[in-house]
Amino acid sequence: MEKLKALMDRLAKGQTDMGQVLEQAGPDLDFKKVTCVAGTDVEKAAAFRKMNDECSVAQKELDEHRQVLKAREDYEKRNEIVKVPQPGRTERKGEDNIADAMLKAAGIDPEQQDRVERVLKEHFWNKDIEVQLGVGLKTLMDTTSWVPETLRTGRVVDKAARPIQVIDLIPAGQTGQSAVVYMEETTLTQNAAEMSEAGTYPEDAYALTERSETVRKIGTFLPVTDEQLEDVPQARGYINLRLPMGLRRRLDSQLVNGNGSAPNLTGILNKSGIQTHVRTSQAGDKPVDALYRAMRKIRVTGRALPNGIIINPEDFENIRLMKTNDGAYVWGHPSEAGPERIWGLPIAQADLLAAGTAIVADFMFSELAERRGIVVKITDSHSTYFIEGKQAIRADMRVAFPIYRAAAFCSVTL
Repeated sequence: MEKLKALMDRLAKGQTDMGQVLEQAGPDLDFKKVTCVAGTDVEKAAAFRKMNDECSVAQKELDEHRQVLKAREDYEKRNEIVKVPQPGRTERKGEDNIADAMLKAAGIDPEQQDRVERVLKEHFWNKDIEVQLGVGLKTLMDTTSWVPETLRTGRVVDKAARPIQVIDLIPAGQTGQSAVVYMEETTLTQNAAEMSEAGTYPEDAYALTERSETVRKIGTFLPVTDEQLEDVPQARGYINLRLPMGLRRRLDSQLVNGNGSAPNLTGILNKSGIQTHVRTSQAGDKPVDALYRAMRKIRVTGRALPNGIIINPEDFENIRLMKTNDGAYVWGHPSEAGPERIWGLPIAQADLLAAGTAIVADFMFSELAERRGIVVKITDSHSTYFIEGKQAIRADMRVAFPIYRAAAFCSVTL
């Protein structure tokens, strides 16, 4: 805990130093007015960038240390879980015994049969195929014009689509229920004080309220012909990439914009109790100032440590192109990649968030709770697909998105 506090203090000091530089530079970013840093305008701008780099390093070390602490906590919790023995394999008959005999003849240990069972199932047991993937896996497909390869290269150029940007900021977890139910401390009154001998103890007051976030399902469906799956080797891989990607892209948007009305998740912007901050119109108040003030609200009111920012690419462009009054770029020369951090915090440039709005948060007070990862099923029994030589491929997932402390999130109007 001492190391955690030291890292937090180091990050806070760096952010304070950066704020002092911008305050002294004024609305025109005139580095000649800066007295807290010595040197020429160029040297002062370089010192400012160095401060931001040091904040980035401090934030990275802090994130890594918090992950270590979280992993240790998870390990201790797992040791307390009582493991229930899994049921043994069910004896199969008929055609199933043919498959088992083939596995035995091939020298495959019975404990390894599950690895190849799906392949044999497709050939011997004329049943629907079910494959379960984790949320972190990807999958994809198109249906109409993929014929056997002739003069083509075999390469498929994907249509441009928005990348996944928000999911990686949210801690992942699992739930075995249809809803994530938790207790929120809604009243905290602490009156601890010094007291004389035989004096009356001051009284504290705590109140807890039960909260619940329902597990929601996101799904999609794709028709594909038998010939596409049989004659085009890349078809299966293409489907296994493209289909789940669409689910995760939709989930990415729901985490921010979901309105909470079934079957939608409750996204960050529609969560009751999150903080808000509007950039003031006074001269010199820059977007980065508004983001820092939101960070202060999360610390003071939310009693949390901000660890990430979601921002529209247009808004980050305005920040990245900030210049001093003599034309020097504040966030680094154009020949440099420049920082992907603001005030030391990592950013996710997400155009699913409307321009003019940003989100600053301590994302550790939220969780992407997976009830069931992405499941892909394929069947020819849909509608008239059997007699038409078609397959129906379906993919879905079930997740909940609890935000445990709404005040640890702040919507910023830039």
